[in-house]
Amino acid sequence: MDLFDTSHTPISLDMPDASVLYYPYFFDTQTSDQLYTALHSSIQWQQDHIRVFGKTHLQPRLTALYASNEMPYSYSNITMHPHPFTEELLAIKKKIETTVATDFTTCLLNLYRDGQDSNGWHADNEKELGPHPIIASVSFGAERWFHFKHRTQPDLKKKIQLRHGSLLLMKGSTQEHWLHQIPKSKKITQARINLTFRVIQLA
Repeated sequence: MDLFDTSHTPISLDMPDASVLYYPYFFDTQTSDQLYTALHSSIQWQQDHIRVFGKTHLQPRLTALYASNEMPYSYSNITMHPHPFTEELLAIKKKIETTVATDFTTCLLNLYRDGQDSNGWHADNEKELGPHPIIASVSFGAERWFHFKHRTQPDLKKKIQLRHGSLLLMKGSTQEHWLHQIPKSKKITQARINLTFRVIQLA
């Protein structure tokens, strides 16, 4: 019997200056398969340009923004304007909110088409999120490694493989003290969809 085979049994990651919980079986396999298929086809994916070291490149993944309000979200010199939540996103949001007791307003979605799509080192610390934001990250599709590194103590590192149907919850001072990334991998040939629920308040 798998001791973690329940959606409400989190694993607490041992990370100083942070509060990170991992729910490996938040959605069962059948539900995860259905949601992956629905999201892949129904979400209005886009690929923006980013400017890095003075040069402009296509972002190495597709993204989308959905919300219950009209508040835009800006990161890496990109400003995104939300679409209304879909039926699938509302169902996912409701299940997360029941578990973590937070009312999320916004979801930033990422589609990693294969292992060549990635997300560099960053923190979810944009001003729209306020101090000590709660980020609920759901994964569907290919398993990808998720890396953490401490901002001021380079020896402090952590990585976890995010499985199909899992939830990673980052809260407290995590974004203040830690960076995270999804690195490239030549071994990954399938796509991964990542939903990051967050709270953006009306101005």
